[in-house]
Amino acid sequence: MRRRSLLVGGAVGVGVAAAVGGGWWWLAREDAPGASGLALSEPAVHRSVDGVLDVELVASERTRTLAGALVTCFGYGDGVPGPTLVVSPGDTLRVLLVNDLDEPTNLHVHGLHVSPTGRGDDVFVSVAPGASHQYVYEIGTEHPTGTYWYHAHHHGRVADQVWRGLFGGLLVVPADGTGTSSSPEVARERLLVVSDVTLSADGTAVAGVGRMAQMNGREGELVLVDGQSAPRLVGTSGTRERWRVVNACTSRYLSLALDGHAAVVVARDGADLASPSDLADVVLAPGNRADLVVSLTSGEGSLRALPVDRGAMTGSGGMMGSGGMMGSGGTGPGVTGSGAAGTSEDVVLLTALGRGSAAAPAVVTAGADVVDLGALTPTRTRTLTLAGGMSAGMAGMGMAFTIDGHEFSMDRVDQRVRLGEVEDWVLVNDTTMHHPFHLHVWPMQVLETDGVAPSRVTRLDVVDVPAGARVRVRVSFTDFPGRTVYHCHVLDHEDLGMMGTVQVTTS
Repeated sequence: MRRRSLLVGGAVGVGVAAAVGGGWWWLAREDAPGASGLALSEPAVHRSVDGVLDVELVASERTRTLAGALVTCFGYGDGVPGPTLVVSPGDTLRVLLVNDLDEPTNLHVHGLHVSPTGRGDDVFVSVAPGASHQYVYEIGTEHPTGTYWYHAHHHGRVADQVWRGLFGGLLVVPADGTGTSSSPEVARERLLVVSDVTLSADGTAVAGVGRMAQMNGREGELVLVDGQSAPRLVGTSGTRERWRVVNACTSRYLSLALDGHAAVVVARDGADLASPSDLADVVLAPGNRADLVVSLTSGEGSLRALPVDRGAMTGSGGMMGSGGMMGSGGTGPGVTGSGAAGTSEDVVLLTALGRGSAAAPAVVTAGADVVDLGALTPTRTRTLTLAGGMSAGMAGMGMAFTIDGHEFSMDRVDQRVRLGEVEDWVLVNDTTMHHPFHLHVWPMQVLETDGVAPSRVTRLDVVDVPAGARVRVRVSFTDFPGRTVYHCHVLDHEDLGMMGTVQVTTS
């Protein structure tokens, strides 16, 4: 049975294990919640009331429904993804994180422009098993509305904990609670959180992967939408919907294609685009988001994730750039998921059915005010070099991913920036794999990739740096002094050391 058959076809009997390509996959019952072809079910929603959202997130490992089967996995609350948190500019978001796991964890509100200090988005916090931590995020009155998400971020455990279910959606919407400030009129909005995982024969989300899967960044055998395998979405023909897509995969890139209906991209990473972009022009690296405006026509279509070649290990004895990544070929023992990067298949994410009379797709106009840093003069230009991989040393073969030749250290400050300044960061990829670069707190405007400027103002919090490429971004450190991190959002690479610290000071 091919992998695609597992994703889009039903299997019989919860708990049935089938041998596929030398591995064992836990198959879903056709009539189980979340099984292929059943109605899309979005996560539970918690909304702010009178300017405050007070919520408790309990991180635990227990039985949940995933891909239509009862699976033992990590999660927040009853399902995977965790509940969707909805706030507005000017609100206070209070999250009590309770750790019911047997290992430490913490929380990162990905993309939010909030303080990294105190009770804010401090990823240096470690919440021990049995302990809890109170987070308090003050959402500024000028905070952009848009699509964000949250996930575990304890260094050394990030990939495993996200892979096993510790993530959820987070929306910032206008105070009236609907849409975004620039949203074209839509009949409804949907949150589509895409994740991938591999399940073992005993119905458990696989913990840990082999060395080569870490090197390349793991990709799961199951690709899910809101924890479901190829669910079915029904809308009204002739209307438009806003689909908020979150790439919550640990390593997988998503090149989306919508068959049977029309779609354009109107926002990325929580930032409006000055003009809509063709869906075919947007590839979502891990951590990226895209807001699609979909014009439903009569009949059935599908949202697919097309294969993306993000690079991989070279052949036997080959090197990955001057950073010293050396490969031994093959996928190696202990690899789960597809193992090597760039091997993803064409996957049906969901089926969309438009019922009723069809109408011509409406024209989607430009977005709201778009912040353009292009005309500003940077105070300083920094160059950060991404490198690393497998190397031979006195202790034998080892793995290290680095930025500027250093593995991550919590005790070291790698970049010191003055509050209020604007800087250009040149991101150099010295390997033969893509690395999605994520900067916490402050969004980045992409100025050029290998000397070529983007066709429109593009503000992102995860910027793809292709293999061997140089990407220039501009960052405005307008507020929030404190210390936080930047890192590769192939989460295995982050855990292996491809992360640094940035300290923003007032003097």
